[in-house]
Amino acid sequence: MPQTRRFFMKYLVVYSSKSGNTKKLAEEIFRQLPEEKEFADVAHAPDPSGYDVICVGFWLKGGEPDPASQEYLKKCAGRKLFLFATHGAAKDSNAAKLGINRAIELAEGATILGTFSCQGEVPANVIETAAAKVPKPDWVDDAPAAQGHPDKEDMIELVEALAKAGLKSEAPSPHKGPVIDSPWGV
Repeated sequence: MPQTRRFFMKYLVVYSSKSGNTKKLAEEIFRQLPEEKEFADVAHAPDPSGYDVICVGFWLKGGEPDPASQEYLKKCAGRKLFLFATHGAAKDSNAAKLGINRAIELAEGATILGTFSCQGEVPANVIETAAAKVPKPDWVDDAPAAQGHPDKEDMIELVEALAKAGLKSEAPSPHKGPVIDSPWGV
């Protein structure tokens, strides 16, 4: 009887995180991915050429991926990517969209399987410093709404984005589990 070879995809999750927001998303992506996978911060990320799909996460600085992520994205040219980001700007703001678009440009010729971005809590001292700049960055007015993010809803939307990108077989339902707590444990 001939043996059947099964092809496994090899995934890499790479992230850059200054305050821990992007790392939270990276950890959830890693947990959701099937099969063979590796996890690394951008400073210790391996060469992307040995992977079928690379998930690259970054925070936005000046409307672009942070400098370390920019360098890694350039190494991902021509690869299959899922991009994810955190930022102080509103979720669907032009600043957030431009940041993702810049990441796509940096990974020239990459196949973008999907993207995800959400607000990430911004430290008060960073908001104060940015608010004192002239002109004041647009995202500063959005930053107070970022408190507590990424949150549970962000994580649900992240997993839905992974499913849409074909990296997870089923998106979570926010209504799974018991609707009413029963004293009988049912």
